[in-house]
Amino acid sequence: MPKKIPMRQCLGCREMKPKMDLIRVVRSPDGAEITLDFKGKAPGRGAYLCPDPDCLKKAIRSRALERAFSAPIPQEIYDRLQEEMIAGDG
Repeated sequence: MPKKIPMRQCLGCREMKPKMDLIRVVRSPDGAEITLDFKGKAPGRGAYLCPDPDCLKKAIRSRALERAFSAPIPQEIYDRLQEEMIAGDG
């Protein structure tokens, strides 16, 4: 029997994709900080984005990350996401 692949929805394009193909953005359990989690193991509330700058632009435009975390997202988080996507590290 083949192993089940966990699927998550990208906040930008709204497509279901394998969890390992997406970048996880995490709000810490105390809600104090928002960081990128490339390993998928950090504690806290996670939201997922494709490693594609177009999906990030769509998520920013629709304020999808802010709605997912019920909190404002600092501009440096968006900047870092974009840098990582361009670098191809995600």
